Amino acid sequence: MKRYKKIGISLLIIIVALFIFTLWANNTIIKKSSAFITGNLQEVDSSKAGLLLGTSKYSRGGSENDFFFNRIEAAAELFKAGKIKCIIISGDNSREDYNEPQDMKDELIKRGIPQDKIYLDYAGFRTFDSVIRAKEIFGQTTFIVISQKFHNERAVYIARKNGIEAYGYNAKDVSASKGLKTKLREYFARDKVFLDMLFGVDPKFLGDKITIR
Repeated sequence: MKRYKKIGISLLIIIVALFIFTLWANNTIIKKSSAFITGNLQEVDSSKAGLLLGTSKYSRGGSENDFFFNRIEAAAELFKAGKIKCIIISGDNSREDYNEPQDMKDELIKRGIPQDKIYLDYAGFRTFDSVIRAKEIFGQTTFIVISQKFHNERAVYIARKNGIEAYGYNAKDVSASKGLKTKLREYFARDKVFLDMLFGVDPKFLGDKITIR
């Protein structure tokens, strides 16, 4: 019985420590990024590039993913307002039948964005990779991240911790019922930001540089 009691106490301590760490990570990212993020187009300063963060076009159930289409609308809005001159789309293309960057490009072209102003990053497997590759592969040291607010907070925090002058333009959010799982995962993603920093994690792939003209 004493052994089980010790195991129970140890598990409780771990759970409490994880909760405190998650709370601290969440609050730190919000506090450090809030000054650089907005959902008001008039507050956005012009930049050369926008970094559109990828996501699936469809949900697991096969319906259209509001996160995807709201980001598309935000990117098109920025470009047409002259706030950005080109768009880097960074997402997952790890399988032949799954291509986030291409899906987003197709939708942007439908909305009148010139094809030659769109650059694709097929190795944006996670937010950290997308942000670092925008600098190391595409040569951008300042850009506007385009995603939902909760995602922009993390992306901008990562960017600025890595010497990038990043800002965030918030796409329209998704209803609580549709976005609950994504937002719950975000808490653990924020924990991982600090673990990556602690262990000096690098992007999965880098590769040849791409010039944005």
